Amino acid sequence: MGNAVSAADADWRPSAEERPIGRSLWRGFKSRCPQCGEGRLFKSFVKSVDECGVCGLEVHHHRADDLPPYLTIFIVGHIVVAGFMGMEEAVELTMWQHLAIWVPVTILLSLALMQPLKGATIGLQWALKMGGFSDEPQPGEHRG
Repeated sequence: MGNAVSAADADWRPSAEERPIGRSLWRGFKSRCPQCGEGRLFKSFVKSVDECGVCGLEVHHHRADDLPPYLTIFIVGHIVVAGFMGMEEAVELTMWQHLAIWVPVTILLSLALMQPLKGATIGLQWALKMGGFSDEPQPGEHRG
C-alpha cells in the first residue's frame, strides 16, 4: 500500500506513439514544439512556423482559430474585474485614475498571454491528434 515506485515505473518514458497532454500544453505554452520541446513554435508574434526546425513536425495546418483570444479575454477579464473591484473597496480613486491603471494592465496582460495561449492550443491539438496532427491522411493529402 505505500507510495513505493517499482524500478519498472521509475524508468518509464512515453513511447513515440504517446502524446502526453500536460507536457504538450506546457511546451506549447513556452512557445516550443509540442513534439520535441526544442524547436521554436512561432516565427512572429502569433504566426506559427511551418514546421519545427529541430524535429520537422509540420505545424502549418493547426487550427487554433478563436480559442486563444477567447481564453485571453476570459483570463484577463477575471483578473482586471477582480482587481478593479478589490481596489474600489480598498481605496477611493476617480474614474480617470482607474482608467490610468486598468487600461494598461488589460493591454499588457492581453499581449503577454496571447502567444503562450496560442502555443498551448497548438500543443493540445497535437496531443489529441486534432487539426491536422492525426496520423490519418487529410482530404486531398497524398502520402507516399
